[in-house]
Amino acid sequence: MPVADPVVRRYGQFLSALHETALALIDQPDPQALLQTILLRAAALTNTRHGYVYLCTPDDACMEIRVGMGFFEGQVGRRVRPGEGLGGQVWRTGRPLVVADYCRWERRLPDAALDPLRCAVGIPLRDERRVRGVMGLGHVAPERCFDADDIQLLERFAALALLALNKAELHLELRRELNERQKAEARIRESERRYRNFLESSPDPIVVYDMQGTATYVNPAFELTFGMSREKVLGKPIDFVPPDAWPETREAIAAMLRGEKIHLFETRRVTRDGRTLDVQLSSCLYRDDSGHPVGNIVTLRDVTEHRRAALALRRYQDQLEELVRERTAELNAANRRLAREVEERKEAQKALLRREVDLQAQSEHLEEVNTALRVLIKQREADKDELQKNVLDNVQQLVRPYLEQLKNTRLSTRQQTLLGILSTNLANIVSPFASRLANHFSHFTPTEIRVANLVKEGRTNEEIASELLVSKNTVLFHRHNIRKKLRLNGTARNLRSVLQTMDQP
Repeated sequence: MPVADPVVRRYGQFLSALHETALALIDQPDPQALLQTILLRAAALTNTRHGYVYLCTPDDACMEIRVGMGFFEGQVGRRVRPGEGLGGQVWRTGRPLVVADYCRWERRLPDAALDPLRCAVGIPLRDERRVRGVMGLGHVAPERCFDADDIQLLERFAALALLALNKAELHLELRRELNERQKAEARIRESERRYRNFLESSPDPIVVYDMQGTATYVNPAFELTFGMSREKVLGKPIDFVPPDAWPETREAIAAMLRGEKIHLFETRRVTRDGRTLDVQLSSCLYRDDSGHPVGNIVTLRDVTEHRRAALALRRYQDQLEELVRERTAELNAANRRLAREVEERKEAQKALLRREVDLQAQSEHLEEVNTALRVLIKQREADKDELQKNVLDNVQQLVRPYLEQLKNTRLSTRQQTLLGILSTNLANIVSPFASRLANHFSHFTPTEIRVANLVKEGRTNEEIASELLVSKNTVLFHRHNIRKKLRLNGTARNLRSVLQTMDQP
């Protein structure tokens, strides 16, 4: 019985240490602290103060001492490859190894700092797939050694160390998954906030329907435009389609359900107070995570005022074309009369030359007639300039302000383009400066004449580019050519002042 007492006592100490280590494994999330605890208790049970734990690097290229105590405390951070030293041999073979005298062992590491080490043991930390590290203990006293019971005990603690590593990895993986989930939820919340802010701040009315046609969301612009509060429309279909617009609306809904996107579909809708609005409607389906449609989003744009403005513009355009036709006919008639008078004057001059010898006495009379003809021609030119000025003034006062107002409305790109062309053509037709500039400077291109006319009116480069539908650099290029043809390059003369001087009769 006395022989068995030390064995029983040691086994009881082992069970107690094993129990305490298992409890620490449950309560301690830090793998470094757990390995330190396991190493301390294993060393205490094998009557040594010197121990270490090697762990493989992530790429499995080498092992590194992560925990060290006693003699090995200064060895933390040392790295070995498979087969190097005691730890490398255990890593390569995957089996425990005891070295009786390390300082004389032929496979020892060539480091003088390890000379005091005597008996040493290494236990692999091995799971089902590979060796993940090595737990080692050592003695510096020559008379101390490790027996088979020590190796068996250390293998139990190696299993606890491996369990600690697995727990740490699981804990890290759970934390990583939790962090990713939290980040994903934060991104979803941010995305929902961003899209809701977009919907709430949109100037166009927006309605969200489910697949049964029930309204699940309307934005403030919808309430303002149609006079219907959210409380009145949410949770049921919105009754704001006029009877005559239902056929085209049903066709649009069918197209949307087929997966087509409805873009700027023109139709009509009725407000709460009974007004009918012309609207442009865009709609598309939205789907859940599995790709099934769960509803559709409808954006409406009130274009009632735009249509009224377009009709008014068309009426003004018709009136302007009629006015231009009348003025053109008058100018053509005046030109024909002037042409006839010029021909008559030429014939008179020829007749006078033929009769000069015989009719010297009538020369003074003919000179008076010639003077009267020049006065008449001058008067005709003055009348022509006055007529052009009146046309220009009428256009500037009666047409141009409305064109400028149209530019500030929410026109489509095509409408803006047509408006710009209309403004440019109108300026070319009625401006006396453009015709005078074309007569005096025939080497100017039509575009240069239009640019010169707009410069004379005080337009900026940006305004000219917008009206002519060209870039600002193109306007600068034409201005340079105009100055060059007027021989103004290298001078400080203002182009607009020069053009205004040329415009004077």
